[in-house]
Amino acid sequence: MARVIIQDENRTITDIPEIRSFLEPFGIWYENWPVEERLQADATNEEILAEFAPEIESLKQRGAFVTADVINVNRDTPNLDAMLAKFDKEHTHSEDEVRFTVAGRGLFHIHPENGPVFAVEVSSGDLINVPCGMKHWFNLCDERAIRCIRLFEDMSGWTPEYIEEGVHSKYQPLCFGPNYVPSDVSIEPNIKL
Repeated sequence: MARVIIQDENRTITDIPEIRSFLEPFGIWYENWPVEERLQADATNEEILAEFAPEIESLKQRGAFVTADVINVNRDTPNLDAMLAKFDKEHTHSEDEVRFTVAGRGLFHIHPENGPVFAVEVSSGDLINVPCGMKHWFNLCDERAIRCIRLFEDMSGWTPEYIEEGVHSKYQPLCFGPNYVPSDVSIEPNIKL
């Protein structure tokens, strides 16, 4: 279940109606669809798309999307750090970014023009959109795994348009456990004398 974190206000929202109420003025949709009762844990991408076909068709009409796919990344995905580096800096897109999380967890930081920077942690069952042109960035949580249905308006997908001097460096991912160490940090081994 999603949670909204407003770090600068030391505030977290976990109640679904409150989450929807908070996100709506920013043009962000939030829905939660059951997953576990509809899918096996080892469902293929094709089975996922088939199971959620009615919801995907409804979203296509709602947002003029033309295609949907499934992205599946985990800590064993080749070049995972390079892939994630494309999205962990503040950027925008020329179309809405829509994600329905089937498994795993991730964190969308949102930087609206008319409000505070906030994060939306998504997990299994959470549907979110980031509106076209809205500043945002994305991080995986410490499990470093997520599986999502993505929708696109253009068959070729979208490209991030980075914000010069973005604020992303001022906000740390907030869905990491106490033992999390960023991949770009080296740790000296304990030396016993």
